[in-house]
Amino acid sequence: MTYSWVFLAVAVVLVLTPGADFALIVRNSISGGRRYGIATTFGVSSAAALQGLLVSFGIASVIIRVHPIFLTIKWLGIAYLAWIGFSMLLSAARGYGAATSVETGPAPWTGYRQGFLCNATNPKIFVFYLSLLPQFVPPDAPWWVWLWHAWTLPLLGTLWCLLVVAFVGSLRRQFERPTVRRTVDTVAGVVMLGFCSTLARDA
Repeated sequence: MTYSWVFLAVAVVLVLTPGADFALIVRNSISGGRRYGIATTFGVSSAAALQGLLVSFGIASVIIRVHPIFLTIKWLGIAYLAWIGFSMLLSAARGYGAATSVETGPAPWTGYRQGFLCNATNPKIFVFYLSLLPQFVPPDAPWWVWLWHAWTLPLLGTLWCLLVVAFVGSLRRQFERPTVRRTVDTVAGVVMLGFCSTLARDA
């Protein structure tokens, strides 16, 4: 059983498409520094890897079929993303004082937790995996072939987002300007709330 290189090309396109996770990583890289952005990236990728594992062993399909469980996860995700979005807009409204130093900045664990929950509480990822992978992986393929494909997305996503974090970190002096940081928080907050609106509309 071989790997589908067509799937790899599709995965690259998907990874390069910005979403709620991307907005959170960029925002955290600006507000908390490079370590904070890296921690957020690994939080997102850990959740994506876990979801890929659940899909590979068929657990995700069970979660989707049990409608009350699926809806509970979905609304928890909507609430969490809405909370992050409103927090970003509140930060934009309040503005910033002096730049945050490495010593006094937010703990990396906070960024990891935010990234993990941002991705893990989005059950549409399960639906996405279950609708995309069967197009490239035969139904009778062993679990490790499914996992090999499923983990392509978090692997590529991690590499891409680490590059983004490094780029943002190299320009942090420019991003630390109050007007720029307010703009970033506003845009990121609107993206989060827009994503929540889409999830709620599809509920």
